[in-house]
Amino acid sequence: MERPEGDPLWPERLLFVGCGNMAGAILSRWLDCGLPPYRVQVVRPSGKPFGRDVEVVTHLEATVTAGTWIVLGFKPQQLSQVAAEIGPFLGHHPRLLSILAGVPVAQLEQCFPDAAAIVRCMPNLPVRTGQGVSLFYPGRGIGVALQESISITFRLLGLVEWLDDEALFDAATALSGCGPAFVYRFIDALAKAGAALGLDPAMAARMAQATVAGASISAVQSDASPDAMADAVASKGGMTRQGLDVLDEDAALNALIERTLRAARDRGAELARLAKG
Repeated sequence: MERPEGDPLWPERLLFVGCGNMAGAILSRWLDCGLPPYRVQVVRPSGKPFGRDVEVVTHLEATVTAGTWIVLGFKPQQLSQVAAEIGPFLGHHPRLLSILAGVPVAQLEQCFPDAAAIVRCMPNLPVRTGQGVSLFYPGRGIGVALQESISITFRLLGLVEWLDDEALFDAATALSGCGPAFVYRFIDALAKAGAALGLDPAMAARMAQATVAGASISAVQSDASPDAMADAVASKGGMTRQGLDVLDEDAALNALIERTLRAARDRGAELARLAKG
């Protein structure tokens, strides 16, 4: 993201075309981190206010200014329609960042043939708290310097990863994009198991949430692999080892998670086909 001279973080202008849950999470976090609201405009056909002094319009009426980055945050199946509507207002050689699920760079380049720069991005919802993951694949006009510039701004949202092969985008999205939902399911299962053993359900839920949060932080901060960390706290013949033996039996947990990611990945590929029509 090209920035005004002397500004290390923010582009001169940001235009959000569509601002649902994911785009809203990104914008909210950036505002928390100091993005000046006067640099932002949101296009929402509903006109629903975003708040926080951010300008919201129902449609574009004037050509966007040079130096603007355009964030595409509407529903993927609306791409052709929205591209036709906003194209005349994007000016010469616009710069586009797409968070449209399942829409490849080639399709974006076809819909926006005059774009000077296009990058495909898929964040996950924890970006709202600065603990998310943002995946990227570079399209037209995204060189090393611009990749680093984009990364600096997105690191405010959490981990940044650039893929070398766009064919892996659905697999990576299944892991980090869908992954929070899978972790929520595990937290819920852990809490319900505690309640089944006699704990107060509300207490079990609090304990499960805190346990997963603490273990996650420890895993991030440790140089050891999560697998090694699990073995390190499991004394021979102890309670943890006995429980791990159940989880590890026939590698059933690994197989279940792999099957889960494959299902999510395959659905992503199917949605991409549907988006193309």
